[in-house]
Amino acid sequence: MFIDPLTEPGFKRSIFNAIVAPRPIGWISSIARDGSVNLAPFSQFNLVSTAPPVVMFACNTPEDREEKDTIANVKATGEFVVNLVSWELREAMNLTSMALPHGNDEFEHAAIEKAASVMVRPPRVAASPANLECKVIRMIRIEPEFPGETPSTIVFGRVLGLHIQDGYLDAEGRFDTVKAQPTTRLGGYQYATVGEVVEMRSPFKRAG
Repeated sequence: MFIDPLTEPGFKRSIFNAIVAPRPIGWISSIARDGSVNLAPFSQFNLVSTAPPVVMFACNTPEDREEKDTIANVKATGEFVVNLVSWELREAMNLTSMALPHGNDEFEHAAIEKAASVMVRPPRVAASPANLECKVIRMIRIEPEFPGETPSTIVFGRVLGLHIQDGYLDAEGRFDTVKAQPTTRLGGYQYATVGEVVEMRSPFKRAG
């Protein structure tokens, strides 16, 4: 079966979310120039590079306003924090996805404790197993070309520093992803966490 999303009647854009899955969730905390804080989850999120350490997240323009508060904040201040969503934090994360009036604090709305960051102004989620403090290095706007599409903004951030809670590094200094149980997004309203884990050594060898 071949589907042309531009011509197929009843095509649902959400099908892409079910195919490209699971996806990590970027739980992004940001701050406006006036000091108001925002916390929102983005399932269009990932690691782009490790050296330099760069992450990205993206979102479509909402129907009720010109841009989401997160995008407006990172444009204004150039900073944000990525907070890892453990399985225990999934309900709190979901509460922060609500479209609250501008200026409302999602930390307070979802009863989430804040912790101070070191290199950036936005606070971080205290209960998160790991937090990445980031500065914006580039923003790209993707314009719509066909009916039904909306503008999308991609934010690239360089990681300036990270916080890791005690007990989440193993004896070799590696982050224990299985213990952290990150919440991932599937299609529709489906979420999941780490399932069966196997280890496969890469056959790659450096030349010379």
